[in-house]
Amino acid sequence: MVKKERLDKILANMGYGSRKNVKKFIKDGKVKVNNVIILNNEFKVNPYEDEIFFNNEEVLYREYIYIMLNKPQGIVSSTDDPKTRTVIDLLDEEYLIYKPFPVGRLDKDTEGLLMLSNDGKLAHELLSPKKGINKTYYVEVDGFVEDKYIEVFKDGIILEDGYKTLPASLEIINANIISKVHLTIQEGKFHQVKRMFESIGMKVLFLKRISMGPLALDESLNPGEYRELKEDEIELLKVHVNML
Repeated sequence: MVKKERLDKILANMGYGSRKNVKKFIKDGKVKVNNVIILNNEFKVNPYEDEIFFNNEEVLYREYIYIMLNKPQGIVSSTDDPKTRTVIDLLDEEYLIYKPFPVGRLDKDTEGLLMLSNDGKLAHELLSPKKGINKTYYVEVDGFVEDKYIEVFKDGIILEDGYKTLPASLEIINANIISKVHLTIQEGKFHQVKRMFESIGMKVLFLKRISMGPLALDESLNPGEYRELKEDEIELLKVHVNML
């Protein structure tokens, strides 16, 4: 059962103004609920069932947003940074009222799939080590990635600090002077993919995340572009982490 909320709180959360401004709008008769003008800002409504109108425009309420971003290089995965543009800076103002945050992170020089949301519970589940969520990357490597490395990555790579990674899945697309591979890991240690290849004497030249769990990057999105997740994509994610 959905808990009823104060009318002024709902409108303020939806970006119709500060709590103080919204109270004045209600007092001025600009808000209707189920076709009745409401003058009491403490009036409680069910935002999913009651029809709310502001200045004769219907208020379409939603609590959470889910955004798929193709993160470009040079942008940091945080909500605020005093020196560099962040992924939040790429969003239109209409999304900022929901206070979204990046679900996980990608290095500054890494591009690809990054989910932004204000759903803390889903974010926690997706990032929980216990869930073992697969993250797949397209990687271009300076070095000849031979078939023997498939087993090496499967056994876990020992990094320069002595840490042994969890088993990873390496798929070789093209082995050459510059090799192209897909690498799937379940962790997110600092610069992990780069450090894994450095441990076998190779340097990562290009890194792009192409999927996270059941969510694959929309190939129609250019770096810096984004879209909201579709209902079936949100459901897939929730089913994947046992939230449904």
